[in-house]
Amino acid sequence: MARINDNFLKLKAGYLFPEIGRRVAAYTEANADKASTLIRCGIGDVTEALPKAVQEAMHKAVDELGCRDTFRGYGPEQGYGFLREAIADNAFAGLDISADDIFVSDGSKCDTGNILDIFGKGNTIAVTDPVYPVYVDTNVMIGNTGEGDENGRYEGLVYLACTAENDFVPAIPKEKVDIIYLCYPNNPTGASATREQLQAWVDYALKNDAIILYDAAYEAFIQDADVPKSIYEIEGAKECALEFRSFSKNGGFTGVRCGYIVIPDSVFGSTATGEKISIKQLWSRRTSTKFNGASYPVQRGAEAVFSDAGKAEVAALVEHYMGNAALLRTACTELGLKVFGGENAPYVWVACPAGLSSWDMFDKMLSEANVVITPGSGFGAAGEGYFRISAFNSRANVEEVCKRLKALL
Repeated sequence: MARINDNFLKLKAGYLFPEIGRRVAAYTEANADKASTLIRCGIGDVTEALPKAVQEAMHKAVDELGCRDTFRGYGPEQGYGFLREAIADNAFAGLDISADDIFVSDGSKCDTGNILDIFGKGNTIAVTDPVYPVYVDTNVMIGNTGEGDENGRYEGLVYLACTAENDFVPAIPKEKVDIIYLCYPNNPTGASATREQLQAWVDYALKNDAIILYDAAYEAFIQDADVPKSIYEIEGAKECALEFRSFSKNGGFTGVRCGYIVIPDSVFGSTATGEKISIKQLWSRRTSTKFNGASYPVQRGAEAVFSDAGKAEVAALVEHYMGNAALLRTACTELGLKVFGGENAPYVWVACPAGLSSWDMFDKMLSEANVVITPGSGFGAAGEGYFRISAFNSRANVEEVCKRLKALL
């Protein structure tokens, strides 16, 4: 009989979002009369249509594939030059990031998990708590952890507490770690990190020969001009950080799938004998072996995000979702709840009413308000006592959620 990867057996019963889906499915099956009025503010999935500029670019690309003279087959695994150059010129203007530093993929969720392929055993890995579950679960799958406890914490990981007291930006660890996951603007808490806070992390990484895995999937939602959009705005980051970005939330690509990872030439790891090895070199080799690239129509659509029309349409989408976040923040605040996030990110992080756990609040919202939220404990032990509301929805639905919250609480 074929031997399985036993590390998968360490995983908890279900990944957070499929578990939410299971509970919602059971609820709607038992309450068919309420299914049509159910509002989903749980998973961070966009709801508005693709920008017109993206649609037109993708249609044109499909037409090209329909003609022998303009047909394209396999593209470069690292991404087409036209998209990599557009990213470098627009998303990283003035930061000395070149097209060669950029690797296009089918989404940053995949990249944050797949990056572990090029790192060896024995690294000390730090994750924030609460945490985007992919960071933890992929480390469990690859064998970088021991067993998990009843709170979902795994032996072998260093958990960095993010609390209201530290504005959900963790303190620098006292011990030495090798790999650090940071996500700002943060999922799930909606917190943003200041320039000074990120500089402290970069300084720590340089001092300890660590690598920062910086997830900037929500950078487009930053409203405060003083909040960095890229880790590469921080001095020294090009020597110690990789940055993950996505078109999912700003361009509405959750169903289209396109993202990218930035790896400067100056980031190195080491072999068991201490030899320095280029991270970019390893990732390029891994990509060429395991990935055939995002599709041509998708990459043309992503390129259109950076056109003048695309930029205007993306800005309108961001304004829409952040308007939703402001409404949700106000509604929860008026109810006397402690509210965080929603100012530089499309997520509102809310402390549960007294006496309710995260899953209690999930069940209460589902059964009494017919609204799906995300329980904070699904993001780690430190998320207990909170819930997350996603601002990705229509304005009418968000206004209705605000009314239902006030009626419920």
